Amino acid sequence: MAVEAGTVVGAREGGARFPFPFSPYRIQEEFMAALYRALEAGGVGIFESPTGTGKSLSLICGALAWLRDCEERKRQDEARLLQEPEQRDRESSPGGAPDPAAGEPAWVAEFVQGKAARDRADRAKEEQIKRKKREERLEKIRHNVQLKYASKRKKCEDDETERLLQLSKEILSKEAGSDVLEQLDHNEEELILAEYESDEEKKVGAGLDEDDDDLEEEHVTKIYYCSRTHSQLSQFVHEVQKSPFGKETRLVSLGSRQSLCVNEEVRRLGAVQLINDRCMELQKNKHEKKNEGEETAGKRRRVSRAVCPFYSYEQMQFLRDEVLVDVKDIEQLVTMGKKTKACPYYGSRYAIPAAQLVVLPYQMLLHESTRNASGIKLKDQVVIIDEAHNLIDTITCIYSAEVSGSQLCCAYSQLLQYMERYRKRLKAKNLMYIKQILYLLERFVSVLGGNVNQNPNTQSISQAGTELESINDFLFQSQIDNINLFKVQRYCEKSLISRKLFGFVERYGAPTAVKTNKENQKTTGLQNFLLTLQQGPEKEDPEIDQLKMASPLMHIEGFLSALTNANQDGRVILNRQGTVSQSSLKFLLLNPAVHFAKVVKECRAVIIAGGTMQPVADFREQLLSCAGIDADRVVEFSCGHVIPPENILPIILCSGPSNQQLEFTYQKRDQPQMMDEAGRILCNLCNVVPGGVVCFFPSYEYEKQVYTHWEGTGLLTRLATKKKIFQEPKRANQVEQVLAEYAKCIKRCSQVGGHMTGALLFSVVGGKMSEGINFSDDLGRCVVMVGMPYPNIKSPELQEKMAWLDKTMPKTAGQAPSRMLIENLCMKAVNQSIGRAIRHQKDFASILLLDHRYARPAVFNKLPQWIKERTLIKTGFGQAFAELRKFHREKSCYRPASS
Repeated sequence: MAVEAGTVVGAREGGARFPFPFSPYRIQEEFMAALYRALEAGGVGIFESPTGTGKSLSLICGALAWLRDCEERKRQDEARLLQEPEQRDRESSPGGAPDPAAGEPAWVAEFVQGKAARDRADRAKEEQIKRKKREERLEKIRHNVQLKYASKRKKCEDDETERLLQLSKEILSKEAGSDVLEQLDHNEEELILAEYESDEEKKVGAGLDEDDDDLEEEHVTKIYYCSRTHSQLSQFVHEVQKSPFGKETRLVSLGSRQSLCVNEEVRRLGAVQLINDRCMELQKNKHEKKNEGEETAGKRRRVSRAVCPFYSYEQMQFLRDEVLVDVKDIEQLVTMGKKTKACPYYGSRYAIPAAQLVVLPYQMLLHESTRNASGIKLKDQVVIIDEAHNLIDTITCIYSAEVSGSQLCCAYSQLLQYMERYRKRLKAKNLMYIKQILYLLERFVSVLGGNVNQNPNTQSISQAGTELESINDFLFQSQIDNINLFKVQRYCEKSLISRKLFGFVERYGAPTAVKTNKENQKTTGLQNFLLTLQQGPEKEDPEIDQLKMASPLMHIEGFLSALTNANQDGRVILNRQGTVSQSSLKFLLLNPAVHFAKVVKECRAVIIAGGTMQPVADFREQLLSCAGIDADRVVEFSCGHVIPPENILPIILCSGPSNQQLEFTYQKRDQPQMMDEAGRILCNLCNVVPGGVVCFFPSYEYEKQVYTHWEGTGLLTRLATKKKIFQEPKRANQVEQVLAEYAKCIKRCSQVGGHMTGALLFSVVGGKMSEGINFSDDLGRCVVMVGMPYPNIKSPELQEKMAWLDKTMPKTAGQAPSRMLIENLCMKAVNQSIGRAIRHQKDFASILLLDHRYARPAVFNKLPQWIKERTLIKTGFGQAFAELRKFHREKSCYRPASS
């Protein structure tokens, strides 16, 4: 991997050279050096670098510098391997005496050693040829030598046009007068399940020729970088583009079909599962058309099935090379796919073997079946997981699943009517599996206390409550322990039954789709049933509502898959509410380490990074230790912040202006005097803090309760004379609007001046604004945390997790694992929220923690190091207020312009 000379500032640490676009901070040099050592040693690293310290750039330059050196060593080893056979041939002499120690002649041992060396050399030579071939091809594209690809593209487009015209003619001729069994039209033919030939998984071709050397797996050392959202990934790719490695790195961005699909017909489906299934169906149709050939005389003519015009092998080859030539993010990849008439989803996947840096979302890397389906091979590779503060929860959520009674009943009705409609057309094995799925659905509803044949909205549950069971106990109670769930899961995956069922409901579920002839009268039962379900008590987000109603089997497949986990690693929660419709079954994963272990076991090194990783005990014990990772392999690194110490003022406040001790426990926080004291503190703050103040509450309910109380006491009116008040919305689509108005108000106040000094934002810990939102500069001059946001320990899921931890893990410093979990969850949430204020070197802010419990050593030590070392503990409000007034008065004299 070459880096342009003369364009970078070199940082050198421990013998390694780190090209950097500017002179790095000392903490960035330390970060890169520690990262390099961890990758070289094959370690598992927990890296913490506060937001605003250039973490992304440090990750990029540190990791790609290591990759550069790794590739150079590989080339040197390759050259030595190629020389070994020649040297051995020159040094070897004919004959030789027997070796008494080995019990065989020396020439035999020499021959065996020589053959092994020649084999190694042959493999090295083969890899070298492939690499040179790929480099030459990419170099030609880089210099616009693309005539071959242009002609290929034109030929492909012409062929595709001709094929589509022919397809249209065939459809028209068949609609005109073909004798189709049961008089089904060609659209309905697509709803019928194909013959399911085997219970064993078959390798489904990806549309590639097996003898295609271009796409054969090369042993290219890769770094897999993953983060939570597509916006975070795009931001990372832009950092790579700006880095010294941006010109030469072969980077590929992976994403879901929902993000990358360019087929408008498929994109219109909206929901990700529908898009996935439709895409696979179109791809399958293309393979069938390729392999079918001409039907023999006397057989029923097959009806033409739709295929995707963007699934073109030649064009996806071209797109693959374009991806490898220049660093592109998801948006650029989609634009290129539309331009070249090639599928970005598969084109990017074909680029994985030759790529050096693969950028992808969490789900694609952490979910095993998604990882395998995407062609991601982790053997001896490097994985970097960024924004990993919620990694344990992320893995738990990925492998957990929930289905409602309404979904179970709806799926049963749909599937039953589908089977009745096409019984004569379905093969025996399909019917067998459909009957098994129907039986499973019937038993699931029964275990909730309902009847699958009755309307779930009107069926009352006699014994409401929540029950937790092990997987095995649930299978026995449901009387489904005799069914092989692995085979049922595989059948659902391979047959695309949920997609077929969705098509069936699309055709007959809506009132406009149901015909009146005798043949279709049997489907009116499904229509009526769906209509009764749609009259349920509450409406959700339209897309989720559409997916739950139209294709509930897709959700149920996830639940069936979850039931195939090991018995000790999860629990099934039976949540019985007023009606069957409101009741649900949920699988809760208790041991995320079992899935993370598969990633770590294969990789050369794994780096878990984030801006706020404290407290790290959860990662060490729940994830790494439970995954069987040796403690010697684990590396921890935490750096300070780039801001000067005088630019941050964290204060733990133990009592308020009227000497009321601040203790916002669940028992005391509802007391009027406690809410009044918090209000008085805010009033005083708003008098001295310029710009924006962000106040975090433990929950939406408590924020609403406090807001209502302050409204009644007139305190809100007093606050509004200094700061305009905003509240965090519950709906995600309203967050941007509230933030824009909040920022606009602060900017206007700073420009105009006057009595109003800015804005006050009431937010919620763990809500939309506690993560991923930057309150930099004037947007967050003070962050206030009201109380300690402990999770609800009455939650059945949390109680089960606590019991499981106490049973499987030892005590730490005399403290039960369950108690540690509660404290760590609380402090992770606090650290995420208070870290929102400081975003760059020249930023400044005060942080106020309103609760005396923060001063306890066990809690205090879980604050991030760069905050903890500057925190003041104040028992009285007077001292704290004096410090705050002095801090903001000094800063206001030379504060930078607000952004």
